[in-house]
Amino acid sequence: MDMRVVLDANVLVSALISPRGATAQLLQVWEEGRLPLLISEAILRELDRVLHYPKLQERYRLPEGRIARFLQFLRTQGVLVEPIKRLSVIERDPTDDRYLECAVAGEAQIIVSGDKHLLELGTYQGIQILSPAGFLAFLRLGP
Repeated sequence: MDMRVVLDANVLVSALISPRGATAQLLQVWEEGRLPLLISEAILRELDRVLHYPKLQERYRLPEGRIARFLQFLRTQGVLVEPIKRLSVIERDPTDDRYLECAVAGEAQIIVSGDKHLLELGTYQGIQILSPAGFLAFLRLGP
């Protein structure tokens, strides 16, 4: 399957803290080499920031070593994309634009997100934006 995908930070965080959920299944599909995962330094920075949120740490107590290994794993096993063009599409949450930039620069077909601003957008320049459950259904049905 030659489909390039961007997973947003909330999907990646969910996969890390909930090894049995839909998001973990997505990570497994990627780990099995069934599709390339596009990642950018901006996404990795946001993920690092989110994983250190006090509320998240209080609830899940993620060890620093586990966070560092996860980030390193994504950096080395993902397809690192360097977006050249800054986008301003989602005014209510400009950090969401980083996912669009990564997807455009990496020629992704799909962004998988639980973020309402991205999901409300639906598509961007031909790139579909799907929820984790929606993407898993898409994979099962086939493109």
